[in-house]
Amino acid sequence: MKALVAVEHSIITSIWHMLTDNVPYRELGGTYFAQRNPERATRRAITALNQLGYTVTLNPIEGEA
Repeated sequence: MKALVAVEHSIITSIWHMLTDNVPYRELGGTYFAQRNPERATRRAITALNQLGYTVTLNPIEGEA
């Protein structure tokens, strides 16, 4: 039920912005939230893995830091 309410809220918010700003719908993509706040996406992934019983160690990829 929480997921349904969250989706409904997201749809209503999108519609409100489209009508208020008089702009068409624009798909943001599946990685929008990860790109918007990568630290939060990282924390959520680590938390999910910890809850599954894994210990997580992050090491940056060489040449991309």
